Amino acid sequence: YIERIEQIDDQLRSVIELNPDARAIAEEMDRERSAGHSRGPLHGIPVMVKDNIDSADKMKTAAGSLALVDAPTPREDSFVVQQLRSAGAVLLGKTNLSEWANIRSRHSSSGWSGRGGQTNNPYALDRNPCGSSSGSGVAVSASLCAVAVGTETDGSVLCPSSCCGLVGIKPTVGLVGRTGIIPISHSQDTAGPMA
Repeated sequence: YIERIEQIDDQLRSVIELNPDARAIAEEMDRERSAGHSRGPLHGIPVMVKDNIDSADKMKTAAGSLALVDAPTPREDSFVVQQLRSAGAVLLGKTNLSEWANIRSRHSSSGWSGRGGQTNNPYALDRNPCGSSSGSGVAVSASLCAVAVGTETDGSVLCPSSCCGLVGIKPTVGLVGRTGIIPISHSQDTAGPMA
């Protein structure tokens, strides 16, 4: 996946940052599996998360905004990242998004952030990838990761999934913990898988 990202993501701009420890984590997961231990169904699976989801590692959580690029690294994983890591997932990187999950303007372009630029649809580079979880949708669709996590207030997982030929799920609000996610709306936001 890292090699493929290096080969094609300069055109797609779906990955905002790679986890510098991803290879080491993957090797550890391989060693555990070889020793007969599996942490769960996602053991060793490379997963990307949207740049508004906290991860306590060497990656930033900036919601695509240059205003947060120099903010301190989160001290704790978000609830979603905690669950992914306990299931054995390899956090491969952070994906681009509509900056601030698309709350910055009523006339903004889906998939654009100051930090990552404009995310492009993998099927037609001059087309909109839709929704604020555009980087997650494009990364999965272009085979840059096995699965990604996006967040949705109103269409931000479902729309890029549809435009990129994926299945995306917006779980019932409150079913998935939202601790450590930069929100738009506390009454509507939830994280969901895209695969």
